[in-house]
Amino acid sequence: MSERERVMKAIYAAVEELNNQLPISVRVEKSLDAPLYGKSSKLESIDLVGFIIEVEDKIKEEFGVPITIVDEKAMSQQHSPFLTLGTLTDYLDALLGANAGTTSRTL
Repeated sequence: MSERERVMKAIYAAVEELNNQLPISVRVEKSLDAPLYGKSSKLESIDLVGFIIEVEDKIKEEFGVPITIVDEKAMSQQHSPFLTLGTLTDYLDALLGANAGTTSRTL
């Protein structure tokens, strides 16, 4: 399984956890195009925060390293990594790849 597939696996597991807590009408689709943030998202900000925390946990389980996704680097991106599941996957895949071989990663 490629690193990107492992990132997607972790993100989709976090989606499952989130969806278990949400009404059917606002659940997040397991699709790279599924909106997380912005006008087309149905999530409340607190739901997005909980989801990001869950993604951090799932990435730690999958890769064995603790991470922090929301930081200055993420917030300063020209295109937000939190717009869709796809942009989040791309962001995490790039960061994990850039930090390969380190024992601790802050994303």
